[in-house]
Amino acid sequence: MLDAFAKVVAQADTRGEFISAAQIDALSAMVAESNKRMDSVNRLTSNAAAIVTNAARALFAEQPQLIQPGGNAYTNRRMAACLRDMEIILRYVTYAVLAGDASVLDDRCLNGLRETYQALGTPGASVAVGIQKMKEAAISIVNDPNGITKGDCSQIVSEIASYFDRAAAAVV
Repeated sequence: MLDAFAKVVAQADTRGEFISAAQIDALSAMVAESNKRMDSVNRLTSNAAAIVTNAARALFAEQPQLIQPGGNAYTNRRMAACLRDMEIILRYVTYAVLAGDASVLDDRCLNGLRETYQALGTPGASVAVGIQKMKEAAISIVNDPNGITKGDCSQIVSEIASYFDRAAAAVV
């Protein structure tokens, strides 16, 4: 996993070039927004259990067949596996937010996930709905202005949304 700084250096080194002014400006902007990034990661981490639980409840309310006999989340063991997977996806989203880069999410979480779910007979569309519900909860928590660094958070919220969208797209 490369953070945004290491990625810029690695790319410039591969090309045998100096770091460009545009790249320096982008990294400077990231540093300037670092308190908001840290606040966002802290909020997501502190509320992870609630995000996952509430998203699962909403998913199962919309798709009750998942928790009925024969459903993919029927039995405590399968339900626990579903919640575990949602938690893992949320955890890797927070890693991506912290790093400012989706590569950790892609490499360590999403790579091969669709194929795994297909092999297990897990409905990818339902997983994607659960991820979207986590996205809604996460964005609501990050957008709460109480106890967070003042200023416009639209960029970080957009970034967080993109990581959830990436995860949802990876499973269908």
